[in-house]
Amino acid sequence: MCLFLQGGNDGTSLVIPSDAASHASYASARADLAVARASLLPLAPKKYSDGRSYGWHPSASELQSLFGQNKIAVLANVGMLVRPTTLAHYKAGDNLPPQLFSHNDQALQWQSSVPDKPFETGWGGRLADILDALNSNNQISMSISLDGANSFQRGNVVQPYSVSSGGVVSMNYFTSPVTTNGVFNARSAGMKAILGNPQANALAAAFGSITKEAIDDGDLLGTVLRTAPTLKTLFPGTGTARNLAMVAKLISISQALGLRRQVFFVQLRGWDTHGAQANAYGPLLTELSGAMKSFYAATVELGVANQVTTFTASDFGRTYVPNAGGTDHGWGNHQMIMGGAVQGGDIYGKMPSLTVDADDDVGRGRWIPSTSVDEYNATLARWFGVSDANLPVVLPNIGRFAKRDLGFMG
Repeated sequence: MCLFLQGGNDGTSLVIPSDAASHASYASARADLAVARASLLPLAPKKYSDGRSYGWHPSASELQSLFGQNKIAVLANVGMLVRPTTLAHYKAGDNLPPQLFSHNDQALQWQSSVPDKPFETGWGGRLADILDALNSNNQISMSISLDGANSFQRGNVVQPYSVSSGGVVSMNYFTSPVTTNGVFNARSAGMKAILGNPQANALAAAFGSITKEAIDDGDLLGTVLRTAPTLKTLFPGTGTARNLAMVAKLISISQALGLRRQVFFVQLRGWDTHGAQANAYGPLLTELSGAMKSFYAATVELGVANQVTTFTASDFGRTYVPNAGGTDHGWGNHQMIMGGAVQGGDIYGKMPSLTVDADDDVGRGRWIPSTSVDEYNATLARWFGVSDANLPVVLPNIGRFAKRDLGFMG
């Protein structure tokens, strides 16, 4: 499941240097956005070491707990790259992602994993195109979105199916309700009959076919959802938690739908913190942290924790040096991977220098990514079942980078 943090999460407010010397340097650079050293939650990676200690933001207590249980891994300083890039490349404008600090462009590139060509499909969509044959029934798409249309799940063959946190998104008055109602069922039957009539006009025929298929799909999914088990796991009352609760419910009925592989997309907005970040960031992280913990607990309850992996993505990181009360668009960022198959409790990749104007800073603490989005995605795709031979189909630029497996998946 892709959990997209729309707007650009400030990863350097999520994982913070905690030893005395590093925190003092951090506090000097971050000014009024610095989190007090005493309030940081301990973060003790099993193997990673760069001479510094780190802590979690105080609003990430559930993430800290999961990290301590080895169920979450942190991938440091990952970002969109066309090729491995240095400061000299950046200054020369050599092979940089187009519109590097633009929300729309960077979100699209993260979701496509092909920054140097016009958008056609998302990498989640290409992955689904390859693996859809593993499912015994594709009436309900293996790609399900809790946030409507998105670029990540757009494929050449497999297209995402949208639901809401409340279930099926259906046509009012024409699809069968939860309880039997003769009037509603008659309308639904009448509508299907009309849509199924032969049409001489190609556009009318296509409209009728697609609309009838949508109604049939909604009826099927609604019927099967009503058989889903009631989970004992409690979810917070936030929008993100409600979306993840629906994902858990959809996973619980995957066998009834004939789906052995599923790709989910959930989005949490609000991370574009140009101002008032000190007040906004904590509540956002509290919502994310609580929802992720409950979702993992639900997968344990369903007995599928080892088969479900959740990973975060975001437009970009944010500047280490703040503006007036917030941060501006950055580049490299920290991401999290959660699940029973995750080799958690550790930091992967390489942390940035956290020194303004160092060799990995293109200005104001915009870190040049030390790990590419392609390497991140390749590790996930290989775990999901994509063969090495098919990996370039899903990730056309993967051959430009050193690693196809970063080691965070079992």
